[in-house]
Amino acid sequence: MTMFGGEAKPWLDGEALTQKLALPGLSKAYPEVACSDDGLCMMTTGMGYANAASSIAALVFSNRFDLTKTYFLIAGIAGVDPAMGTPGSAHWARFAVDGGLQNEIDAREAPADWSAGYLAIGASAPGRKAEPRYGDEVYRLNEDLLQAAFRLTKDVELADSDAAKAYRANYAEAAATAPPQVSICDTISSDTWWHGARLGAAMEAYAKLVTDGEANPCTTQQEDNATLTALNRGAEAGLLDFNRIAVLRTASNFDREAPGQSAAESLRARSGGYLPSVTNAYRVAAKLAHAIVGDWSAWSAGPPTK
Repeated sequence: MTMFGGEAKPWLDGEALTQKLALPGLSKAYPEVACSDDGLCMMTTGMGYANAASSIAALVFSNRFDLTKTYFLIAGIAGVDPAMGTPGSAHWARFAVDGGLQNEIDAREAPADWSAGYLAIGASAPGRKAEPRYGDEVYRLNEDLLQAAFRLTKDVELADSDAAKAYRANYAEAAATAPPQVSICDTISSDTWWHGARLGAAMEAYAKLVTDGEANPCTTQQEDNATLTALNRGAEAGLLDFNRIAVLRTASNFDREAPGQSAAESLRARSGGYLPSVTNAYRVAAKLAHAIVGDWSAWSAGPPTK
């Protein structure tokens, strides 16, 4: 599952996706599911919550596919916390947290003792937990599949760029200045492209709050909780297995500023990470996809544990 054409292109270029099936309800920009003869399919949802949820629901409830044993792989780009990664790095998620399901007061109008203008819906202040109201605030993905994905891909050769190398030198964190690597850390979804150290810290605190401290957030993107909600509806209808979902996000940019840089300057900056990020989303995700379709006897009953 890709979200826009730039993420889809490496799959279309690198795989023999010769079977094309148009489905009602998919995005007009991406109206087809493209499949190979050996059972690998790729679709593009369109960006943002509404497009992602609508496209995935159209797929799941189309009755054109038997999805009961299908593995689903979200493979897209994201912003990354410089403490956790660098442009081009690849991150498998254990948790997907919806960062948009919060109350917000403009920070200039928030009480002086608040750490941020964001707070959990139903809470009286930031840092105070409230009972979930929506049911899609947090998704925890299957640990066996997560670990199998990481084992298979942790040594994949990742693309880099001279521009990314030059840009990451502006940062002080070890993860930011290192070459791209594959890791396990968590993702925060929001239709709003928030940016900057203060909002980043607020979102990280919220992710930890709603997971009782278990989440280790590193990437931010627009679609994953919406995609997972549509898939969860399919699982509840008995059409698919929610334990067969993996989420990979590769970093196209930092989500906050470097020392001596403003958040606005950081948001506008060219990090050099776009091409490495779409390339690495394909390289890493394809490694897992090929393992599954190439050795179905080992994967058909569930992800192998060794």
